[in-house]
Amino acid sequence: MATDSYSGFVRIAKVMLPVTAAALIGLIVLWPHLQTDDLRFRLGFAAIQANVEGDPNLLNPRYVGTDDDNQPYAVTADIAKKLDGQGMDVRIGLELPKADITLNDGTWLVLTAENGIYARRQKTLELAGAVNLFHDSGYEFRTDAAQVDLSKGIASGDMPVKGQGPFGTLQAEGFRLFDKGRRIVFTGKSAMILNPGAKVPQ
Repeated sequence: MATDSYSGFVRIAKVMLPVTAAALIGLIVLWPHLQTDDLRFRLGFAAIQANVEGDPNLLNPRYVGTDDDNQPYAVTADIAKKLDGQGMDVRIGLELPKADITLNDGTWLVLTAENGIYARRQKTLELAGAVNLFHDSGYEFRTDAAQVDLSKGIASGDMPVKGQGPFGTLQAEGFRLFDKGRRIVFTGKSAMILNPGAKVPQ
């Protein structure tokens, strides 16, 4: 009888241990998404490491939110580090940031840079170094610095701009982007070379 009881225990253990382990792994994966003080903002990350000052760095972070039109946007980076502030007032330094903005009509706008600062409450992004703006209609602009208001879908920059697209090429001293890229105004001395038969972007 003792042998039968022990064999039954072993059979139950073989089933329960893998189930318990799977449940714990699932809880660990889901835990970062279960605790948030703002349901319209979520942070996911792949790993955490400490920098030389001992402050935690996030590897491959993803910040998700919605704009004033309740449309989603996402900010990702290779590395993120808290600069200052607490809770909703935190400012985060980003290495190789990328902002994905979705428009109401399903088109998209992407901005990338070497460095950036994301302000959580203001939903703003300061980009510096090799700033690139891509629109799915086929145009691309490059500059050295830009300020992005993710909640309003606007961006601006006062550094020289170079761009290209189906329309041709252009150069300007700055830019103002409105309505998530549907309208772009180039400032200062500007020059454009149009491709034959091309339409100027509106």
